[in-house]
Amino acid sequence: MGITLQGCNHISNFSTDSINKYATPQALIDQKNLNAADGTAKEYVYDWGKQQNSTETQALYPRKYLGSYCHAKGGKFALLYKSNLHLVKDQTQKKRLMGNSNVKQGIGAYECVLPDERWIVSIEPIAEGKLESRLTARAVSLQTRMLRADEAKQWYKNVGSNSAEKKTAKSTTTTKNSKTEIAKEPDNKKEAEKKKESKPTVVDATQTVTAAAVETPQQQQLKAYVTARRDLSKGTNKLNACNNAQRAYNYGKLAGTNANVYTDSGMLVARCLTSVPAYSSRFSNPKGQADKILQNLASNYNHAGAKRMLKQGR
Repeated sequence: MGITLQGCNHISNFSTDSINKYATPQALIDQKNLNAADGTAKEYVYDWGKQQNSTETQALYPRKYLGSYCHAKGGKFALLYKSNLHLVKDQTQKKRLMGNSNVKQGIGAYECVLPDERWIVSIEPIAEGKLESRLTARAVSLQTRMLRADEAKQWYKNVGSNSAEKKTAKSTTTTKNSKTEIAKEPDNKKEAEKKKESKPTVVDATQTVTAAAVETPQQQQLKAYVTARRDLSKGTNKLNACNNAQRAYNYGKLAGTNANVYTDSGMLVARCLTSVPAYSSRFSNPKGQADKILQNLASNYNHAGAKRMLKQGR
């Protein structure tokens, strides 16, 4: 496990003015390189060892960048779900990370509540190890990604319930084992058959949670956009469609994706702000919000549709 220490950003240099240039939290994640270039986990020093030469632990950077961004936008940033380091497979690494307060302070799911919207970001450790360039220091690999409210609830609650289920199963097994000492052989066979029948359900649940966890931000954005476009075209589930459009737009222009997904999502949001009362009523100035989105698309992406809507004064 290696990490390059040169060029590390310091949170103190992240001013309010610089924060405001990021259109969305996803844009901040991408442009500040909070993840690796390919979108996977990035390594951060969490313990410099004996020669502590940093007043601030790098492992706190993702949380502090996003927290500062939220506060600069007038929002409240707080921990929504605690992390139990479920993505760290090595038990020795997990134990070491759980015992480090600097790591624990910067991980989990955080929610930013703004006057007209809310967003959730997940910061999860994947692994940890010594630095190749400085063996006394240790680094943790952190994955930072945006989540919908339902995704965050499903992911963190399922992980918690899985742990609880395992404890219950273990307790039940212990009780059954004590009973088998005085049970007859036919009863043992019946219990064995019951266990076999119950196993597939546990495996299926685990597989479902794992599948949800590996969905990339690009896939999530495209999925939300396609659903929004379909429902708005049919004229059904308009409020839900607008929420999906906003969700897709909030991801920003993701690396490795066609800009059309982002820009077209923005156009859908602008349309919702001007023609879907159930959605626009949530905003104090929906037309102003729509114009802001259209100006972004027209200026930065030369979007013809956005220019046309601005001219029409919609």
